[in-house]
Amino acid sequence: MPEHTETKQAGLSGATATPAAALAQYQDHAIVSREVIRKATGGVTAFAFDAGQRLSEHTAPFDALVHVLEGEAEIRINGQPHRVPAGQMIIMPANQPHSVEAVQRFKMLLIMIRS
Repeated sequence: MPEHTETKQAGLSGATATPAAALAQYQDHAIVSREVIRKATGGVTAFAFDAGQRLSEHTAPFDALVHVLEGEAEIRINGQPHRVPAGQMIIMPANQPHSVEAVQRFKMLLIMIRS
């Protein structure tokens, strides 16, 4: 099972430009996440996956958008694999099983919309 580290520092300073890829740093054999925004209606979380690390198949009751910032991921939705390289996005629809695997080290923003 991969190690998953979550930085508890939520959010960024308001009105400050920040490189998205700098929000979460790679860690060997781990998945690192950093919550950027949390609201009742949704949130944004930055992730850094080491090569080969994965989030196993699960569902969520709301839509989520993944924007890959660096590297490449394989995102499976309803069993169908999608290769998503840096600069591309994919929507994981609500209530559909999905998983995320690092084809190579990669960073992503996860944007969840709850309403």
